[in-house]
Amino acid sequence: MTILLVYIQGHIRLPLNSTEVREKQNVMRTISVRHPAMLLLVSLLLSPGIITAQGDLLITPRRVVFEGNKRSVDLSLANIGKDTATYTISLVQIRMTEDGGFETITEPDEGQSFATPYIRFFPRTVTLKPDEAQTVKIQAVRTGDLAPGEYRSHLYFRATPEEKPLGEETPANQGESTISIKLVPVFGITIPVIIRVGNPSASVTLSDVALTFENDTLPRLSFVFNRTGDYSVYGDIEVDHIAPGGTITSVGLAKGVAVYTPNPRRKFSFNLTGGGAIDFHSGRLVVTFSAPSDVRPEKYAEATIDLR
Repeated sequence: MTILLVYIQGHIRLPLNSTEVREKQNVMRTISVRHPAMLLLVSLLLSPGIITAQGDLLITPRRVVFEGNKRSVDLSLANIGKDTATYTISLVQIRMTEDGGFETITEPDEGQSFATPYIRFFPRTVTLKPDEAQTVKIQAVRTGDLAPGEYRSHLYFRATPEEKPLGEETPANQGESTISIKLVPVFGITIPVIIRVGNPSASVTLSDVALTFENDTLPRLSFVFNRTGDYSVYGDIEVDHIAPGGTITSVGLAKGVAVYTPNPRRKFSFNLTGGGAIDFHSGRLVVTFSAPSDVRPEKYAEATIDLR
């Protein structure tokens, strides 16, 4: 998951009887300003799709799962940009909505358990020059007495903006009451860190499979994940079109799709490919949800829709 932080640095000159200045952005609620200078961070949860490179930071692997005797994982961070960058690392708690969105929370939902008390990591701040890499070690600790189930938190890598002291920049308007605001995008990435204890299980089915057409031409597939059990599920979606004559063509691929506990459902949709070469009004579509390609092959669920 990718997080965009908007770093706002302002210069404000107000009369002695300070008035309230409001600057409304399309991504935030009204902001009240009552001081000569301000520093505000606004976090926006963006697309739930997995992004391992954002803001010039590459992270591998893109998720961490502790199960069995596994107690330590090394994350590789690489700066693929042209400037030196500093990242602070912390643990955050996230809820997945039924639509696949993310919300930051401080208390677990019913059926959800946080991994934070049982995770240690170092270092907590990383500075990388262009093309430089560094390892961050993640450890699971004090897990011996945990009840069976899944514990999840998210490791958050936040880019630290290069700050200039307030006052170095001159406001554009030198009138009696002026405000100058500079918006600097600050990128961050979160990856899930999961601890699994015992031998719980999870299963998933696909339902409500439907094909629609955007602008009467672009095929879009939608369906619902139905998850049961004590574990999250994570894998790749593949869609094949099977023509009436039996020809099989791959028309869709979505990698790294998750349904986290405690959610029993997740709605999902994405555009299919194939252009004019595929007749999406005949034949059928086969939708397969499988283990990621970098682990052992395993099919989790499959659904078929007949096209007319």
